[in-house]
Amino acid sequence: MSRDAERLLAGLARDGAHGLADPLDAARIVLRVGTGGVSLGGGSFARAAADALVGHDLAAWSGRRLTVSEAGAARVRRRAAGAEGFAGQHREMAAVTLATPEGPVRVAVNTAESPLDWLRRRRDRDGSPLIDAAAYEAGERLRRDLTQAGLMPGVTQRWDGLSTGRGGAAGPAAATDSMVAARQRLRAALQAVGPDFADLLVDLCGFLKGLETLERDRGWPARAGKVVVRLALGRLADHYGLAREAAGPAGSRGIRAWAELDAVA
Repeated sequence: MSRDAERLLAGLARDGAHGLADPLDAARIVLRVGTGGVSLGGGSFARAAADALVGHDLAAWSGRRLTVSEAGAARVRRRAAGAEGFAGQHREMAAVTLATPEGPVRVAVNTAESPLDWLRRRRDRDGSPLIDAAAYEAGERLRRDLTQAGLMPGVTQRWDGLSTGRGGAAGPAAATDSMVAARQRLRAALQAVGPDFADLLVDLCGFLKGLETLERDRGWPARAGKVVVRLALGRLADHYGLAREAAGPAGSRGIRAWAELDAVA
């Protein structure tokens, strides 16, 4: 590809960036970059550069906006990784604060490993995030409790500790107070969302299974996963008392159970 196309691709890969047709010149594309809610100019590029990216599946038009594709973002990460090669393109490092019994700890994590971060950063066809802030926070709470409770990744231990109705978690005498409290919160949360969603949420938030894996494991049709995950995280957010906004067709129709998936499929 031309140098202009490579520069445009690098610009589109920036957070919140998109391209628009230049209103003053049909042969040009203007790059806009979002920074703190403000859209800034990112330069002007030949329309041929945009066509080249689309032709190589590195970018795509969504309405009037040109955005980077997964393949395009991976190409940029691969070039930036240099000597790290293939591993680098799959690494998206970010600084986050984790809640621990000793207090908050600032650590560097690979957000590409978390399906919750993936869902929060990806946009639906209407431009809204696949999950809203309340759903993301609900999933992170469940993830923290699963980790703090010491119930991952053992599947047998997980259900021994969580699936009983009123019984205590396995081995409470050996657990710390924070571990016992985390298990109690987990039991309450998974009982609140119901059996249809409990296993799904443990796979998503605990075992970090992405949408494609969830769909394949459960035999769901393509793109059904995001609908069910929205419903599950929405119910979890309700349990935690987190305010949320309806998102996508499922939210707009007031769907509350995954059994109603056929209504939106």
